[in-house]
Amino acid sequence: MKRLAWLANPLFAPDLGPALAPHGWSVTHVHVPAHRFFAWDDLVAAFGFAPDALVYGDMSVPPMLLGLERYPCPTVFACVDSHIHAWYPLYAQAFDLCLVGLADHLPAFAGPRGDASRLLWSPPFAAAADRPGEAGLDGPKRHDMVFVGKDDPILTPVRSALLARLRERLPGFAAMTGPFRQAFRQARLVLNIAEHGDLNYRVFEALGCGACLVTPRIGHGLDRLFTDGQDLFLYDQGDFEGLCRLVEGLLADPERRRRAAASGLAKVDAGHRAVHRARAFADWFLEKPLSALAAGRVARARDIHERVLRRLYLHWAEASGGKELAGRFLAAARAVTGN
Repeated sequence: MKRLAWLANPLFAPDLGPALAPHGWSVTHVHVPAHRFFAWDDLVAAFGFAPDALVYGDMSVPPMLLGLERYPCPTVFACVDSHIHAWYPLYAQAFDLCLVGLADHLPAFAGPRGDASRLLWSPPFAAAADRPGEAGLDGPKRHDMVFVGKDDPILTPVRSALLARLRERLPGFAAMTGPFRQAFRQARLVLNIAEHGDLNYRVFEALGCGACLVTPRIGHGLDRLFTDGQDLFLYDQGDFEGLCRLVEGLLADPERRRRAAASGLAKVDAGHRAVHRARAFADWFLEKPLSALAAGRVARARDIHERVLRRLYLHWAEASGGKELAGRFLAAARAVTGN
């Protein structure tokens, strides 16, 4: 049995084991704190075995894998937050394979060699627990529309400004933080806001809960996954009056809301839950020449260190707030690699 080690953010790792087991692979996930570093020996110690393949699940933190260019097994970067971190496409060049959550970013991740075969578009998904309540789509509703998420004028200025205007305009609108599932099930409409223009998890979570979703028109393959007016309703994030007209029209039409909620839920159940992403990854991963990819990377280790990782380590040595972190990145930048 070959062993795949999944480090950090689990994403769909819990569903990957059943998808890979028939092909002779097991999956082990290890969660780690944000500022821990892993040379190869550290990874072996953390998992208790030498992996036959490694997946790093994006934690939105500085690069933690030291000597990545020389890891002896195939490596995969499961990237989520490329809308926040402009350095991710460069970092991805140090891995053998890469999952990219945002479709419009795929060309940047192809790198200077333009090797799209290394990439898999793997959008966000709904978890198994993102389901309608016991009463289904016809459960009691407490709010005309809800938004669940951070409201911080400094960290999310676009979102905070829009929420403030909606509170003034729509008396039945509620914005809150914390658990989202119950709130989504009890709302006539669920509002999503894409602060950075990303296709975010809220789209899939809301539809998976059986909500009628109002979400921005943002690209990144959204129109390939769902149909505006059929599965959900799109608005232009800069058009406040257009959003209000859409919301008011939907609130006046319960049957239209229910049809869209049912259709969106059916689409999620058919292809956009964690188990579906796991199966897609397994099919893609198993068809790759894994040993050849790893051997080719190790043969180019010096070039990868100089062209990719050294630049990132020097950046993070300067950007790090503490001397200990800065020193670790400087040491990684100065490391002499083989080949």
